[in-house]
Amino acid sequence: MTDKTAKPWLASYQEGVPEHISYESLTLTDYLEQSVRDFPDKPALNFMGYTINYKQLNEMVTQFAAFLYKSGIRKGDRVALILPNVIPLVAAYYATLKVGGVVVLNNPLYTDAELLHQFRNSNAKVAVVLDLLANRVIALRESCSIENIVVTSIGDYLPFPKSILFPLVARKKKLAADVNMAQSVYRWKEVIREKQPDHPKATVTFDDLAALQYTGGTTGVSKGAMLTHGNLSRQVQQIRS
Repeated sequence: MTDKTAKPWLASYQEGVPEHISYESLTLTDYLEQSVRDFPDKPALNFMGYTINYKQLNEMVTQFAAFLYKSGIRKGDRVALILPNVIPLVAAYYATLKVGGVVVLNNPLYTDAELLHQFRNSNAKVAVVLDLLANRVIALRESCSIENIVVTSIGDYLPFPKSILFPLVARKKKLAADVNMAQSVYRWKEVIREKQPDHPKATVTFDDLAALQYTGGTTGVSKGAMLTHGNLSRQVQQIRS
């Protein structure tokens, strides 16, 4: 029996929570594949009433991972995600990890100067962005290493009748925006629909970099906290326990 006087925090653990965890050597993409295999038809994501199951999510991830690979993303390359909590954010996150890339989450509320600092500091090569921010990122691309930009919209995944009504009210309520024509700018849904060539799954270890999570920058410029595949996986396993 554990001496709870030596570790007083254990007294606050809920019943069934172990003191120690035997960690599995599985990455986040491994867990996604496991979920697809075990319950493919179970709901994976729900956005504004629009639901996709694990099989559909995995297909989306596979398609976008192939696009990233075709775009030159290899192990260690950075992919910037400038999105709110929409379905493409989750799919792009897993797709980046699947090809061995490094996820760079950027706050959509940041100013151009703050975004440009993070783009330059992370050396991001691809950006996935909401249409409301797309023209700003297209303009910033000239001053950083971003080559390809993928644009998505809040209206890309909405249930009926919201999907019908959204185009009628979106611009009036500033929920959508027109995107300037530019080279190497793609639409998310077109990328997902297009048949992409097969790509090899990257081999990663728990010690490989998986994400750069930028700090708030309250005492200076924001800094990219380096998170490994092991950091992410162990956190998931801790939460599950």
